[in-house]
Amino acid sequence: MIQEIAYIILPILIIIASIIAVLLRDLIAAAIAVAAMSLLLSLEFYILQAPDVAIAEAGVGAALTTAILVLAIKATKRMEEEH
Repeated sequence: MIQEIAYIILPILIIIASIIAVLLRDLIAAAIAVAAMSLLLSLEFYILQAPDVAIAEAGVGAALTTAILVLAIKATKRMEEEH
């Protein structure tokens, strides 16, 4: 019963996190939303009995990609600061 609910709720939460990441204007907040989406996707892979893919998604998708995005955003200059 709980597993069937997870099969319905997790994809909806993944889509919501993706939409939030696209709609956010602050890049750091968008990167965090992408990390949340990636963690939810990792959980979905685990529920679908693919633990190796879940570990890879959590490690690369959530941790490494988010760290690279945040470092790249911090290294750039914001357009709002020039005005």
